[in-house]
Amino acid sequence: MEDFLDPLLLTTQQSIDILAHGEIELKGQFVWGSNYTFLVYVQQHELPLQAVYKPVKGERELWDFPPETLAQREFGAFLVSEALGWHFVPATIIREDGPYGAGMLQLFIPHDPEKTYFSLTDDEKQRLKATAIFDIILNNADRKGSHLLYDRTGKLWVIDHGICFHQEPKLRTVIWDFIGEPIPENILADVRNLGKAVRKKGELREKLQDLLLPGELSALSARIEGIVSHPIFPQPAENFRPFPYPLV
Repeated sequence: MEDFLDPLLLTTQQSIDILAHGEIELKGQFVWGSNYTFLVYVQQHELPLQAVYKPVKGERELWDFPPETLAQREFGAFLVSEALGWHFVPATIIREDGPYGAGMLQLFIPHDPEKTYFSLTDDEKQRLKATAIFDIILNNADRKGSHLLYDRTGKLWVIDHGICFHQEPKLRTVIWDFIGEPIPENILADVRNLGKAVRKKGELREKLQDLLLPGELSALSARIEGIVSHPIFPQPAENFRPFPYPLV
């Protein structure tokens, strides 16, 4: 049995440093996704760090998203999570020198794969309000039940954000538990701060400009403003399928 660095004992910056500079070794493939996804070891010191690698060349082309942009959108979701201060997207970077070329490299979080949205208690679902708002901000077109991960401490992580940030409404999610409820003030305060960071000239905006189309960045800002100006959890749009397929 191999030993690994425990990702829960690392800071986000420590994880990013290893992901960015460590030697990548391909170990296996996750076979259930639409795009090519691999488990890799990233080793900088004595023990390897487990990570998920999604090469740009392995992205399935979609009719409504620009080709070869899913890795960038995954990285953008991480940046937004960090800017909000919610820290529930695992450390994510873009590596140009992956085993199959450029792609997304993300910290692998050990978790119980049997625990999904559909196995949560009502009390546990009540703690998903920030996740629901996060998906609205990102315009997440694919929030499946299995995209919620719980580590051994019970902390929630959210993954798979390749089809986010479209400028047209695309929200498809399993989390519709809070329709018509007011958005808590602590969440709104974080969203307001994010809005300022997205609008003003600075590191976050500059990075997002490199990752997204101009219209997508404008739409992101508009969605944030919409949440702030009308702080109520929305209901699904009419004449639009609001759930992902499959649900898990």
